[in-house]
Amino acid sequence: MTTSGLATGYATTTRPVLLIAEASMASDAEQAIARAGSRMLRRIGWADVPHRLAEPMLAPLLMAEARGVAADVLDLALARLEGFAVALDVPLILSFGRDQLDQVAAALSLAEVTLLCDPEPFDRILALAMAGHPHGPPMLSDSLRENDGVRLQRLNDEVARIAEILARLARADHGPGGDAYDLADRHRGYDAGPTSGGEPVEPTEVRRLIQLRRLRGKFFGGFGQGLFEDPAWDMLLDLYAAELEDRQVSVSSLCIAAAVAPTTALRWIAKMTDLGLLARHPDPADRRRAFMALSRRASEAMRNYMVAARRVEGSLG
Repeated sequence: MTTSGLATGYATTTRPVLLIAEASMASDAEQAIARAGSRMLRRIGWADVPHRLAEPMLAPLLMAEARGVAADVLDLALARLEGFAVALDVPLILSFGRDQLDQVAAALSLAEVTLLCDPEPFDRILALAMAGHPHGPPMLSDSLRENDGVRLQRLNDEVARIAEILARLARADHGPGGDAYDLADRHRGYDAGPTSGGEPVEPTEVRRLIQLRRLRGKFFGGFGQGLFEDPAWDMLLDLYAAELEDRQVSVSSLCIAAAVAPTTALRWIAKMTDLGLLARHPDPADRRRAFMALSRRASEAMRNYMVAARRVEGSLG
């Protein structure tokens, strides 16, 4: 689909766009607004956000460009901007540089904002088009790949399919006419049995899994990007290893561990936080940074997985 076709298909111009950007950084956003078929209400500077957002206006679509904004000015404006968007139930699209990732993540709820880290022009146009479309998915994957909701659904479907196969094998194991040895052997290959709270997991075991996952890209990278992307699992592994090492992980570090574009990683962090897998904690020494950690339930699930995987590996050896 071409850019113009996408704009025609999705953009709705019932809401004008209020642009928050410094004059020197406004051109990319202004071009995206025009190409998405939207109308810019006006532009205000970041220093004007605390008082000018209170001016009477139609409920706009908010687009903000944080690049080039001083950290202290951004601090004052971000919370006000998100509060305004939530109170008026209007979309907020925020573009920022990679060097601002931790500050943005510490200041915002993530789930309420469309975050674009070092975006390409098309990323802004797509975000505007989808924000103005009432039936569009709330979360998008980069470069028009499957949206995260679809990927999660496919993952759930695959888990359900595997569970059904295992259940069928277990029933056939004891049923008439089945090859009991063959089916039982395959069943044991998937089922490591119950785990107990007394079996420790070493961080080296988790780091080994991470290293093995990275090796796939080394040998199969030539077949195309994104072939082995699984940011949710990569982040769970990294956070569990960090927990065992008693090490804290910033949002920017977790985005690196996800091995996908920062914009995609941030959407997964927001989704996984909503699901109760991740928890965010402010850095007491730096209010412009937040740390991510596994929730208690996620940590226990990861420990049980590692113990089960160890048993399976031992049974196959």
